[in-house]
Amino acid sequence: MPKLWDQLWIDCHLATMVQGGAPYGAIRNGALAVKDGRIAWVGERANLHGDPETLAGEVVSCGGAWLTPGLIDCHTHLVFAGNRAQEFEMRLEGASYEEIARAGGGIISTVRATREASLDQLIQSGEGRLRQLMAEGVTTVEIKSGYGLDTKNELKMLRAATALGERLPVRVRRTFLGAHALPPEHADTRGAYLDLVCDEMIPAVAGEGLADAVDAFCENIAFTRDEVERVFKAAKQAGLPIKLHAEQLSDQKGAELAAQMGALSADHLEYLDESGVTAMAKTGTVAVLLPGAFYYLRETKLPPIDALRAAKVPLALATDANPGSSPILSPLLILNLACTLFHLTPEEALAGMTREGARALGLADEVGTLEEGKVADFCRWRIEAPAELAYWVGANPLEQTVFEGWVRPR
Repeated sequence: MPKLWDQLWIDCHLATMVQGGAPYGAIRNGALAVKDGRIAWVGERANLHGDPETLAGEVVSCGGAWLTPGLIDCHTHLVFAGNRAQEFEMRLEGASYEEIARAGGGIISTVRATREASLDQLIQSGEGRLRQLMAEGVTTVEIKSGYGLDTKNELKMLRAATALGERLPVRVRRTFLGAHALPPEHADTRGAYLDLVCDEMIPAVAGEGLADAVDAFCENIAFTRDEVERVFKAAKQAGLPIKLHAEQLSDQKGAELAAQMGALSADHLEYLDESGVTAMAKTGTVAVLLPGAFYYLRETKLPPIDALRAAKVPLALATDANPGSSPILSPLLILNLACTLFHLTPEEALAGMTREGARALGLADEVGTLEEGKVADFCRWRIEAPAELAYWVGANPLEQTVFEGWVRPR
C-alpha cells in the first residue's frame, strides 16, 4: 500500500515556534512528517496513528536532537565586491561611521568596487558568503541591492541575487535598494538621482521581476523622509512591498512613515521614538533588529526594546551581513548578540530569526514555524535545549538542514 507520508522524523524534540503554548512552542518526544515538500503532521510521537514504518516511505531517527524551523536572515547585503577592512582600522583610530561616509568611504567605496565587478564575480563572491550562512541553518535569506546606484549595476546585483537562489538550495528574497546613498555622479543633483530611482530603476526592476520588495535608507547621510516617501509611492505603483532602514543614526521619523505606508518592516531603529513605536504597533510593521551593526560600530544607544515589546511590535533579527557596518556571516552569533547586547530572551531571539523573520519578508504563511501545511524547512540540532543556540559562541551544533523536504548537503 502507498505510504501516507514521504518522510517521518522521530526521536526528536520540536521547537515549533508557534505562539500561545509552551515556551518555544516546544513538543518533547515529538515527530514531524513531510509530504511533497511540506509539513504534513507535527505532534507528540505517542499520538501517531500507527507504526512509523507503515506511515512513511522513510523514517529518520534523530536520537533525541531538537528540530527548529530553518533560520531566516531577513536583512542582508550579501552581493558586493571588495571589502572595507581599511575603514575598520580608521574607526578604531577614532573616525566615526558618518565621517568616513562623508569623506567618500563607506557605501560609496563598495559602490566603486561593485560597479567594476562582473556578474559572474558577484555571483561567485556572494555564493561563498551565502554558504557560510547556510552552514549555520539559514534556509531563507533576503539580499539587497544598493551598491550599484545606477540602473545597469543595480540590475546586475539583483540578477546575481536571483542566480544564487537558483544554484543553491536556499530561498532568496531580493530587495531593490537604489535609494541607499547618492552616487558620486549625483552628489550635487539629488533630484535627478531620485528621478532615476523612481522613474527608471523601479519600473525596470519590476518589469524584469527582479525584486520582491523595495527598501530605502532614511538618514541624515542618505535620504530624507520626503524623498523616501516618493520612493515608496513609486514602489507601490509598481506593485512592490516596501521596507526601510530607519532611525539607525538619528531620528528621522522614517519608521513612522514606513508603518503609515504599510511597510513590511523597519530596520535598525536605535533612535526610534514613541510615535514610531505606536505607528508600527498599529499597522503590524515588523521591527528588524540588527545587533551586528550595533556591535561592530560600537554604538551605545540601544533600540527601545522594552517599548517595542510592550507595544507587541514583532521583533525580528538578521545579520545585516555587509562589507562596512556588519561583516558578520554567523546567524548563531547574532542570536547571542541579541541576548547579550539587546537583552532579548533566547526564545525571543530564536523567534526573531524564524517566525518573525518570516513575517518581515511577507512569508509568514509559508515558513518560520513548524506547522502543518508550511514548507518543510527545518534544522536538526545536537543540543539539550533551544536556549543553547543563543548561548554558545563559536560552536555550531547543526547536524542537518532540510530544505523544502530534502536533506541539504553539508
